[in-house]
Amino acid sequence: MSGGAILKIRNLVRKFGGLLALNGLDLDIEQGMIAGLIGPNGAGKTTLFNCLTGVFPEIDGGDILFLGKSIRSMRSHAITALGIARTFQNIRLFSNMTALENVLVGRHCRLSATIWGSIVRNTSTLEEEKGAFGKAQELLDYVGLHGKGDSLAKNMPYGDQRRLEIARALATEPKLLLLDEPTAGMNPQETGELSLFLRKVRSDLHLSILLIEHDMRVVMNISDRVTVLDYGVKISEGAPEEVQKDSKVIEAYLGRIGRKIA
Repeated sequence: MSGGAILKIRNLVRKFGGLLALNGLDLDIEQGMIAGLIGPNGAGKTTLFNCLTGVFPEIDGGDILFLGKSIRSMRSHAITALGIARTFQNIRLFSNMTALENVLVGRHCRLSATIWGSIVRNTSTLEEEKGAFGKAQELLDYVGLHGKGDSLAKNMPYGDQRRLEIARALATEPKLLLLDEPTAGMNPQETGELSLFLRKVRSDLHLSILLIEHDMRVVMNISDRVTVLDYGVKISEGAPEEVQKDSKVIEAYLGRIGRKIA
């Protein structure tokens, strides 16, 4: 499973005014690993994802190394091209586009056609477009959306929208997939099916996966390793069964009135 660290985070600091959202975070994600990231609300989990994907390109300290290259000041499109893709806690599909069109948007970063080629519709551009359509359809089939390519995203059931977001992320051909609460809003059956699917994705596509997840059963069942944040600080890390028993983790979740597991 493991083939060395694909992502290395070193002493990462991100501030919002006087608030330390991430405070000296160190984290390694190994090749082929499914890593869970948990912590109470406000722990810094989504802030970390935003730092990793260029939403917050300017960090206040430390470094982020992906495949040995620093990405700390890179913009989102450049990070995507390197091989990091993500989904969001709140689904962000193009609601008035079809499922197929949404996946094609994700495929764009892997196309080489120039503006001129797109205008004159030369042979290489047409061949590339044909390949992109074929790949997009393959991905829809792969995530369980066979026959739904012409459906408008806004008209699809919630569980299908979640799968469509994953298909769009996979269209970028990522090496590291970041999933922000992928089972949020799903019923138990959908949650179980998606958990099995994520294991399949890791195995079939040889991806590393880092997921934020509020459903502790999902995290503990599919993660090879779990990291726990609290107030921007890593308070625990290890195998799921070890983290569950850590007194600092129990305190973070149960010892703070009004804070929910997230």
